[in-house]
Amino acid sequence: MKQKVLVAGGAGYIGSHMVKDLLANGYEVLVLDNLSKGHRDAVPHERLVLGNIGDRDLVETLFDQHAIAAVMHFAAFIEVGESVREPEKYYRNNFAETLVLLDAMRRHGIARFIFSSTAAVYGTPKQTPITEDHPLHPINPYGASKAMVEQVLKDFDSAYGLKSIVLRYFNAAGADPDGELGERHDPETHLIPLVLDAAAGARDAIAIFGQDYDTPDGTCIRDYIHVADLCQAHRLALDALLQGGEFNIYNLGNGRGFSVREVIDAAAAVTESQIPCRAAPRRPGDPPRLIADSTKAKRELGWTPEYTDLATIIRHAWQFRQRCMAAESTVSRTTDSPTPLSTRT
Repeated sequence: MKQKVLVAGGAGYIGSHMVKDLLANGYEVLVLDNLSKGHRDAVPHERLVLGNIGDRDLVETLFDQHAIAAVMHFAAFIEVGESVREPEKYYRNNFAETLVLLDAMRRHGIARFIFSSTAAVYGTPKQTPITEDHPLHPINPYGASKAMVEQVLKDFDSAYGLKSIVLRYFNAAGADPDGELGERHDPETHLIPLVLDAAAGARDAIAIFGQDYDTPDGTCIRDYIHVADLCQAHRLALDALLQGGEFNIYNLGNGRGFSVREVIDAAAAVTESQIPCRAAPRRPGDPPRLIADSTKAKRELGWTPEYTDLATIIRHAWQFRQRCMAAESTVSRTTDSPTPLSTRT
């Protein structure tokens, strides 16, 4: 049995996939999640502790009771639009509460931390593909809150020897290849699950925000990376830290981009469905292309993404979507069935 890892936000989309990956690779896992975005059924119930990373007393108790070797952080709010409307919520949860967690780690001598960051720290890129040395110019509170934590991690490394690896990734997508886990955001803002909702008839149409960009088909191009490949990279980063690795930052992406139109067309082929679309104005701050250069992660961590094909990413997501639809149908039939009359004996 390998060492014990605390996975903060481990009942959410990426966190739950990470928990499954860690368990499959021999790690002991403890999950801390307040279930504001996560799902109780996404992780083994005996491993879940309900609570916030900013609850100092709870975090202190966990560190007192468990021999935690490292912490992985997925407990952030991620909706860019909401962060603009409610910046306090994002700076409190993503930054201030993370600082509580890091301070507790420092005082308990837990010196290994994996941070789930984002390409949003770059803002509007000056060039693509984006390398790790690209200047940081976040253009919304979500990206700014992540950049602030990155700076804290650099300072904690210098001052306290708390070693961390920052993983900046682009568009997480897909689902567990076994079909057990997938995206269940509420509200959903990611393109692939929205497109699959349209394919399933749960959404009237997909809005295409701008069709006049300087791209081959006029729609924005984004870098989609399979959630299982993300988890593999996180585990390799964890292994590196536990083996004495130093502070580092890595981009995680496919290294190529797919346009909005390509995603819709690929989803139509996978689902064998017509996907209605409607034109919509460009959204402010949407750059034409966002593509990661992940050469460093591949070279230094030995990371080899497995599911780079867009159709495969969508097929895994659709597999999970179909499973959810089947479960919903079963519940609906059970609920709609007449209640049998009791018999008198």
